[in-house]
Amino acid sequence: MATFSVVPSPKVSDTVVEPYNATLSVHQLVENSDETFCIDNEALYDICMRTLKLNNPSYGDLNHLVSAVMSGVTTCLRFPGQLNSDLRKLAVNMVPFPRLHFFMVGFAPLTSRGAHSFRAVTVPELTQQMFDPKNMMAASDFRNGRYLTCSAIFRGKVSMKEVEDQMRNVQNKNNSYFVEWIPNNVQTAL
Repeated sequence: MATFSVVPSPKVSDTVVEPYNATLSVHQLVENSDETFCIDNEALYDICMRTLKLNNPSYGDLNHLVSAVMSGVTTCLRFPGQLNSDLRKLAVNMVPFPRLHFFMVGFAPLTSRGAHSFRAVTVPELTQQMFDPKNMMAASDFRNGRYLTCSAIFRGKVSMKEVEDQMRNVQNKNNSYFVEWIPNNVQTAL
Protein backbone atom coordinates (compact mmCIF):
# COMPACT_ATOMS: atom_id res chain seq x y z
CA MET A 1 0.00 0.00 0.00
CA ALA A 2 1.33 3.42 -0.96
CA THR A 3 0.36 6.58 0.91
CA PHE A 4 0.83 10.27 0.23
CA SER A 5 1.02 11.68 3.74
CA VAL A 6 0.79 15.42 4.34
CA VAL A 7 2.54 16.69 7.47
CA PRO A 8 1.01 19.82 9.04
CA SER A 9 2.72 23.17 9.52
CA PRO A 10 1.88 26.23 11.64
CA LYS A 11 2.58 28.38 8.54
CA VAL A 12 -0.50 26.94 6.86
CA SER A 13 -2.92 26.14 9.68
CA ASP A 14 -3.05 26.77 13.41
CA THR A 15 -5.36 23.87 14.26
CA VAL A 16 -4.20 22.54 17.62
CA VAL A 17 -4.77 18.84 16.94
CA GLU A 18 -2.91 18.62 13.60
CA PRO A 19 0.51 17.81 15.14
CA TYR A 20 -1.08 15.19 17.40
CA ASN A 21 -2.87 13.53 14.48
CA ALA A 22 0.35 13.46 12.45
CA THR A 23 2.39 12.07 15.35
CA LEU A 24 -0.15 9.39 16.23
CA SER A 25 -0.45 8.25 12.60
CA VAL A 26 3.30 7.56 12.18
CA HIS A 27 3.09 4.17 13.90
CA GLN A 28 0.38 3.03 11.46
CA LEU A 29 2.44 4.26 8.50
CA VAL A 30 5.54 2.40 9.74
CA GLU A 31 3.66 -0.85 10.29
CA ASN A 32 1.05 -0.90 7.51
CA SER A 33 2.38 1.07 4.54
CA ASP A 34 4.80 -0.24 1.92
CA GLU A 35 5.63 3.21 0.54
CA THR A 36 4.99 6.59 2.15
CA PHE A 37 5.54 9.72 0.09
CA CYS A 38 6.11 12.47 2.65
CA ILE A 39 4.68 15.85 1.76
CA ASP A 40 5.05 18.78 4.12
CA ASN A 41 2.60 21.69 4.22
CA GLU A 42 5.47 24.03 5.11
CA ALA A 43 7.43 22.99 2.02
CA LEU A 44 4.32 23.36 -0.16
CA TYR A 45 3.70 26.82 1.28
CA ASP A 46 7.34 27.83 0.69
CA ILE A 47 7.22 26.54 -2.90
CA CYS A 48 4.07 28.58 -3.54
CA MET A 49 5.61 31.71 -2.00
CA ARG A 50 9.22 31.52 -3.29
CA THR A 51 9.14 29.51 -6.48
CA LEU A 52 5.65 30.14 -7.84
CA LYS A 53 5.55 33.75 -6.51
CA LEU A 54 2.04 33.45 -5.05
CA ASN A 55 1.47 36.14 -2.41
CA ASN A 56 -1.24 34.37 -0.45
CA PRO A 57 -1.35 30.64 -1.33
CA SER A 58 -4.70 28.94 -0.82
CA TYR A 59 -5.41 25.30 -0.03
CA GLY A 60 -6.25 24.97 -3.73
CA ASP A 61 -2.69 26.02 -4.61
CA LEU A 62 -1.22 23.54 -2.11
CA ASN A 63 -3.54 20.80 -3.36
CA HIS A 64 -2.47 21.54 -6.95
CA LEU A 65 1.13 20.72 -5.98
CA VAL A 66 0.06 17.55 -4.15
CA SER A 67 -2.00 16.39 -7.13
CA ALA A 68 0.92 17.09 -9.49
CA VAL A 69 3.19 14.95 -7.30
CA MET A 70 0.64 12.13 -7.10
CA SER A 71 0.14 12.26 -10.86
CA GLY A 72 3.89 12.26 -11.48
CA VAL A 73 4.63 9.34 -9.17
CA THR A 74 1.84 7.20 -10.64
CA THR A 75 2.41 8.17 -14.28
CA CYS A 76 4.10 4.84 -15.06
CA LEU A 77 0.91 3.04 -14.03
CA ARG A 78 -1.14 5.00 -16.55
CA PHE A 79 1.12 5.47 -19.57
CA PRO A 80 3.46 3.10 -21.40
CA GLY A 81 7.11 4.09 -21.55
CA GLN A 82 10.54 3.05 -22.81
CA LEU A 83 11.76 2.13 -19.34
CA ASN A 84 8.64 1.51 -17.31
CA SER A 85 8.21 1.16 -13.59
CA ASP A 86 5.31 0.69 -11.21
CA LEU A 87 4.74 1.13 -7.48
CA ARG A 88 5.80 -2.46 -6.76
CA LYS A 89 9.10 -2.04 -8.64
CA LEU A 90 9.57 1.31 -6.93
CA ALA A 91 9.18 -0.33 -3.52
CA VAL A 92 11.51 -3.21 -4.41
CA ASN A 93 14.24 -0.84 -5.63
CA MET A 94 13.81 1.94 -3.09
CA VAL A 95 13.19 0.19 0.24
CA PRO A 96 16.37 -1.47 1.60
CA PHE A 97 14.69 -2.43 4.90
CA PRO A 98 10.93 -2.77 5.51
CA ARG A 99 10.68 0.12 7.97
CA LEU A 100 12.66 2.52 5.75
CA HIS A 101 9.86 3.25 3.28
CA PHE A 102 9.47 7.01 3.73
CA PHE A 103 10.29 8.95 0.56
CA MET A 104 11.06 12.63 0.01
CA VAL A 105 9.70 13.88 -3.30
CA GLY A 106 11.46 16.39 -5.54
CA PHE A 107 9.38 17.65 -8.45
CA ALA A 108 10.13 19.55 -11.66
CA PRO A 109 9.07 21.66 -13.42
CA LEU A 110 6.90 23.48 -10.90
CA THR A 111 3.97 25.49 -12.25
CA SER A 112 1.15 27.34 -10.55
CA ARG A 113 -2.51 26.43 -11.02
CA GLY A 114 -3.33 29.18 -13.50
CA ALA A 115 -0.15 28.96 -15.58
CA HIS A 116 -0.92 28.67 -19.28
CA SER A 117 2.48 29.37 -20.80
CA PHE A 118 4.79 26.43 -21.38
CA ARG A 119 8.44 26.28 -22.29
CA ALA A 120 10.63 23.40 -23.29
CA VAL A 121 12.77 22.21 -20.40
CA THR A 122 15.92 20.19 -20.98
CA VAL A 123 16.83 17.00 -19.13
CA PRO A 124 19.77 18.72 -17.34
CA GLU A 125 17.40 21.49 -16.14
CA LEU A 126 14.82 18.98 -14.94
CA THR A 127 17.46 16.92 -13.15
CA GLN A 128 18.93 19.99 -11.45
CA GLN A 129 15.47 21.14 -10.36
CA MET A 130 14.51 17.68 -9.08
CA PHE A 131 17.41 17.66 -6.65
CA ASP A 132 17.09 21.32 -5.66
CA PRO A 133 16.03 21.65 -1.98
CA LYS A 134 13.59 24.40 -3.07
CA ASN A 135 11.69 21.80 -5.15
CA MET A 136 11.44 19.20 -2.38
CA MET A 137 7.94 18.53 -1.07
CA ALA A 138 9.30 18.06 2.46
CA ALA A 139 10.92 20.94 4.34
CA SER A 140 14.19 19.11 4.77
CA ASP A 141 17.55 19.79 3.20
CA PHE A 142 19.00 16.56 1.82
CA ARG A 143 22.49 18.03 2.26
CA ASN A 144 22.10 17.39 6.00
CA GLY A 145 21.70 13.65 5.40
CA ARG A 146 22.31 10.99 2.76
CA TYR A 147 20.29 9.29 0.07
CA LEU A 148 19.77 5.57 0.50
CA THR A 149 18.13 5.25 -2.90
CA CYS A 150 16.74 7.53 -5.56
CA SER A 151 14.21 7.27 -8.36
CA ALA A 152 13.79 9.70 -11.24
CA ILE A 153 10.60 9.46 -13.29
CA PHE A 154 10.56 11.44 -16.54
CA ARG A 155 7.57 12.12 -18.78
CA GLY A 156 7.50 13.32 -22.36
CA LYS A 157 9.98 13.09 -25.19
CA VAL A 158 13.30 12.55 -23.48
CA SER A 159 16.32 10.56 -24.52
CA MET A 160 17.10 7.52 -22.39
CA LYS A 161 20.82 8.10 -22.91
CA GLU A 162 20.52 11.73 -21.78
CA VAL A 163 18.59 10.69 -18.66
CA GLU A 164 21.15 8.01 -17.78
CA ASP A 165 24.02 10.48 -18.36
CA GLN A 166 22.38 13.10 -16.14
CA MET A 167 21.67 10.63 -13.35
CA ARG A 168 25.27 9.40 -13.51
CA ASN A 169 26.43 13.03 -13.30
CA VAL A 170 24.24 13.61 -10.24
CA GLN A 171 25.65 10.51 -8.58
CA ASN A 172 29.25 11.39 -9.39
CA LYS A 173 28.93 15.04 -8.43
CA ASN A 174 27.05 14.30 -5.21
CA ASN A 175 28.50 10.91 -4.28
CA SER A 176 29.04 12.05 -0.69
CA TYR A 177 25.23 12.33 -0.38
CA PHE A 178 24.63 8.72 -1.47
CA VAL A 179 25.36 5.79 0.84
CA GLU A 180 28.11 3.56 -0.49
CA TRP A 181 26.70 0.29 0.87
CA ILE A 182 23.81 0.19 -1.63
CA PRO A 183 25.18 -0.28 -5.17
CA ASN A 184 23.17 0.95 -8.16
CA ASN A 185 20.90 2.96 -5.89
CA VAL A 186 19.48 5.22 -8.63
CA GLN A 187 16.44 4.02 -10.60
CA THR A 188 15.03 5.78 -13.65
CA ALA A 189 11.74 5.45 -15.48
CA LEU A 190 10.66 7.04 -18.77
